[in-house]
Amino acid sequence: QVQLGESGGGLVQAGGSLKLSCGASGRTFYRYAMAWFRQSPGKDREFVAAISGVGATTHYADSVKGRFTISRSNTNNTLYLQMNSLAPEDTAVYYCAASRRALSVPIIRLEFEWWGQGTQVTVSS
Repeated sequence: QVQLGESGGGLVQAGGSLKLSCGASGRTFYRYAMAWFRQSPGKDREFVAAISGVGATTHYADSVKGRFTISRSNTNNTLYLQMNSLAPEDTAVYYCAASRRALSVPIIRLEFEWWGQGTQVTVSS
């Protein structure tokens, strides 16, 4: 089992950047595929980016490719999401999630068993 906690959200102007962090408990962080999802009011929670346990493989939603970068530090038990060129449509609560399954596509939300509490990202126009 792993416990997750996000930080780094906030208010930013369109075109700006934010870096989200997700700290994880335990000594086996490297065994978990990790992902970021986001949810806007009235919408389903959607996939943003995912990374394999050792960080060798990443996947991105088309809407964030070229703007967002997912990374992880297994030494520090931390997952990151660098978000550049932010737009108002990126406004959402961002969640990190962990899965015991090997990372594969398509990314299926239900395969991620552990979730953080979320951090709000608001992009003003």
